[in-house]
Amino acid sequence: MLQPDYSEEVRVAKASGKPLVALESTIITHGMPYPQNVETARAVEADIRDAGAVPATIAVLEGRLKVGLEPGQLDWLARAQAVMKLSRADLAACIASGGTGATTVAGTMIAAHLAGISVFATGGIGGVHRGAERTFDISADLRELALTPVTVVAAGAKAILDLPKTLEVLETWGVPVIAHGQDDFPAFWSRSSGLAAPLRMDDAAQIAAAHLARGALGLAGGQLVANPVPVGDEIPRAEIVPAIEAALAEAAERGIAAKEVTPFLLGRIFALTEGRSLRANIALVRNNARLAAAIAKEIAAQRG
Repeated sequence: MLQPDYSEEVRVAKASGKPLVALESTIITHGMPYPQNVETARAVEADIRDAGAVPATIAVLEGRLKVGLEPGQLDWLARAQAVMKLSRADLAACIASGGTGATTVAGTMIAAHLAGISVFATGGIGGVHRGAERTFDISADLRELALTPVTVVAAGAKAILDLPKTLEVLETWGVPVIAHGQDDFPAFWSRSSGLAAPLRMDDAAQIAAAHLARGALGLAGGQLVANPVPVGDEIPRAEIVPAIEAALAEAAERGIAAKEVTPFLLGRIFALTEGRSLRANIALVRNNARLAAAIAKEIAAQRG
């Protein structure tokens, strides 16, 4: 079994039994521009510490799987160019070839589970892309949620996706989708997608109990906690949908596909919303980190 390299903070936390929260790194390398990416990464890590848990940002640096990044490594990654985007299909190859890559939701879940981390905070998961009935473009994040026993806290799936089909696939693969504090499934920048969430839980203790119950039942896979963006930071659907549609049309016109779609769309939506999408993104990631820390603490407490 491959042994990750732990940062000093994560190593100490594991030795003392402190709750840990995994964090992805594609949000740093592919999701936000510099310097907002490193500023957000530091703020998210600080939010987790302030909530009584320990952050573990995950990446592959020169062929070594890192669970927790030292400050210098985080700064370097935020400025790095041509960094691989690592999902289930790419992770082992990057390690074997001595490459450097940032982990997606799926890649982070795999590494978190390997490191014994039960909870992971991100922005939004991937899902079924629009037009998937023609392209079969479905994110590996969904299958990973059905395979790997990690609770993922996100502001729903990214709103650029086909959300009804994304929920259908998650249901088919037996993934619990739990809206936190509301009945609607959130849509990343917006608190509501107009779709009902399959499940609702209102506090971290319930979510932690559900995570532990799945393990006790021998059920494979994790659970998705859909945590809405804070009220003061959201972009309502009526405002964001036209920007999404315009960005999608431009991507189709330019023939942008596969892994390049999401970064392109996020960049165009940033421009079309005059930066509001990035501000909402930062707010929702930090909000998810705080909830993830509360869940991690509850899991540790309930395990006794």
